[in-house]
Amino acid sequence: MLLPGTTPILLTSFLARTHMPVINHGFKLALVLVSLLFLPVCNAAPNWYQKTFQVMGTEAKVEFQADSKQLANKLISNVIAEMSRIDHLMSPFKPESELSKLNKTAFNQPLKVSFEMYHLLELSLQYSKLTNGAFDVTFSSLGYLYDFKKELKPTQKEIDRLTSSIDYQSIVLLPKIMSVKFNNRNTRIDLGGIAKGHAVDQCIELLKAAGIKNAFVSAGGDSRVIGKKNDRLWYIGIRDPRDSKKLIVNLPLEEVSISTSGDYERFFIKDNIRYHHILDPKTGDSARDSRSVTILAPNSTQADALSTSIFVLGPKKGLALINGIPNISAIIIDKEGTMSFSDDLVAAK
Repeated sequence: MLLPGTTPILLTSFLARTHMPVINHGFKLALVLVSLLFLPVCNAAPNWYQKTFQVMGTEAKVEFQADSKQLANKLISNVIAEMSRIDHLMSPFKPESELSKLNKTAFNQPLKVSFEMYHLLELSLQYSKLTNGAFDVTFSSLGYLYDFKKELKPTQKEIDRLTSSIDYQSIVLLPKIMSVKFNNRNTRIDLGGIAKGHAVDQCIELLKAAGIKNAFVSAGGDSRVIGKKNDRLWYIGIRDPRDSKKLIVNLPLEEVSISTSGDYERFFIKDNIRYHHILDPKTGDSARDSRSVTILAPNSTQADALSTSIFVLGPKKGLALINGIPNISAIIIDKEGTMSFSDDLVAAK
């Protein structure tokens, strides 16, 4: 979970085991130790507007500076409508969604899809190749058997039968007819690892097109900021994976997207084992080398996909990948609770 609008603060002992990074980034980022700086919370100017709402199975928020209340109300309605539109297009839980239709029919025959769906699937496959399958939207081929509210998981027999169906290469894109086909009868896709980031990007572009210069949009663990907040940087906190009331670090940000994937978002514990929603495509089981992964990137679609991928890869392989991608930063808390950083976040002396 990302918590906007807080003052710079570190509330856990994580940072006692590591050094803090300092500014060294293509987009503006600083991590501030509580002993170095306290900044008061600025009262919002009269022309700041915000709205929190539920969509895509999570909490979303929009906050921005506008010239009038009339314009603000219109833009808030447009942002809610845009996220709802994407939800109705890409939700695997809505029978009428384009994604649900794809899951029902694409094995039997190619299904013509919208340009938006096609483009996001194309991007998803690119991330699958980049991460050697750590990012795989076909995880739902087995993942649909998990129910975290009811604390249900697939049996070992079901895992053995369906794990091989998690394979992004079973998705066939047909660009000439803008259609999609599945090569495996059991293939199901779920865009939960990229769709919220896409929705955040769409809403930021909507606001920018309306002339908005300073704004924050979030959906679940995915956020993007443009401009500033009351002539200062935006502050977004990363929560302690094991204590929802604490932050491990607070990030002053400008013109950047940030996404956190954690094992605390949807989970249950059974026989002292934590089962959560971020599945390792190779095993069909929850990935357990990390507690949380935060990615900073130029856009939310990229940050969303990479935070999921790096969580699955684990700290060592994940940092090796991120260190080879320009303009991307990572903050990882491993399974022991130790924090590590990508190379561009240089340790403070």
